[in-house]
Amino acid sequence: MRLIFSLLLSLFVGVSQPAVAGAGDEMVAADDFRFELNIINMHEAEQYVGNPDVLFYDVNTLELWSEGFIPNAIHFFVEDWERLLPEDKNKLMIFYCANRLCNASELAAYAVMKKGYTNVRQMPDGIFGWRMSGRQVELP
Repeated sequence: MRLIFSLLLSLFVGVSQPAVAGAGDEMVAADDFRFELNIINMHEAEQYVGNPDVLFYDVNTLELWSEGFIPNAIHFFVEDWERLLPEDKNKLMIFYCANRLCNASELAAYAVMKKGYTNVRQMPDGIFGWRMSGRQVELP
């Protein structure tokens, strides 16, 4: 009973007081280091299909990728993904995965932006939205 009371008390105290972390320095507001994700819709993305200056990256499993992908998309769901990146850090790159419930393309886009790429977009509707809308897919 004493243990339960102690746990409840620590939870109550933890909720009623702000969490503090640091190395003993004065507490200051943290800067926002998260990159803002640049979303692209399917209609806009479709305008870039076939453009050699735009790279599409499919961040799906190999099984899903093999069922069809945006024409000329590069399969990005690999361990050595960094080798797939262009030298030009300003090149337009569009990332997508399965659908709006999948966040793999968001994670990939953030990882690429952390590497200094500046023209990164993410298409939330993914390959399922692409296929359901009747847009063209390519098979391996």
